[in-house]
Amino acid sequence: MAEIYLAGGCFWGLEEYFSRISGVLATSVGYANGQVETTNYQLLKETDHAETVQVIYDEKAVSLRDILLYYFRVIDPLSINQQGNDRGRQYRTGIYYQDEADLPAIYTVVQEQERMLGRKIAVEVEKLRHYIFAEDYHQDYLKKNPSGYCHIDVMDAEKPLIDAATMKSLVKRC
Repeated sequence: MAEIYLAGGCFWGLEEYFSRISGVLATSVGYANGQVETTNYQLLKETDHAETVQVIYDEKAVSLRDILLYYFRVIDPLSINQQGNDRGRQYRTGIYYQDEADLPAIYTVVQEQERMLGRKIAVEVEKLRHYIFAEDYHQDYLKKNPSGYCHIDVMDAEKPLIDAATMKSLVKRC
């Protein structure tokens, strides 16, 4: 079992999206990497936390690389402090890790994204400093409120994941 913390705008849709991916065991929403060790939804602008999804996954069933490729599928990595209609620092993008051993996979995917886009992306990559569980009404919000707001298409989780790096290596072998 492994975990990674991903900020990608409003956490409602990102949580629902990741909960649909095979190999993901659990998700939760919370607030990460702010200036203090406690906050709540009303204080986010003052505490500088990012709305973040904790993704717990079975690394034998889905790799960190795949988790990150799924993540980049639904965010705009060039947008600063905004995803969809949500604006503000709490909606910034970020990859927050706990295990230093995750860094090579994270940096590889980030560099691939930058090469593909032709410029530096706006996704923070930082060690997780703290993660504060969001209020109960935010947990599994879209399961409880299926017509609730979501800036991403959660059905994208069901589309096959195509890894460009794997495809290039297959083409070279043919």
